[in-house]
Amino acid sequence: MPPQPIPTLPMPTPDHDKFYSDVYNIVSQIPAGRVLTYGTIARLAGWPHHSRMAGRAMCKAPSALPCHRVVNATGRTAPGWTEQPALLRAEGVRFKKNGCVDLAQCLWEIANEV
Repeated sequence: MPPQPIPTLPMPTPDHDKFYSDVYNIVSQIPAGRVLTYGTIARLAGWPHHSRMAGRAMCKAPSALPCHRVVNATGRTAPGWTEQPALLRAEGVRFKKNGCVDLAQCLWEIANEV
């Protein structure tokens, strides 16, 4: 008898418009000189396992948002966006020798401020 596939439960997905709106609201509040990760933004928006969707929202974000203040969980900037590190450095964001943002110094500890 062949092995039976393990059933998977569908993962709920957020309403895109509301999720994107929530993400943009969060990003608009990141102070200069601080960064947030995609995962933290997704968690704050109420969808903790949707960091990639937060990244997609950033790709479609209005130009007035400080999207340059969003990095991945290791502090790496967006691939192909060569201006992002310069924008962050201009705000005083520190980088490690490996080119990643120093999250220990620059991560916005929003939970401590709310």
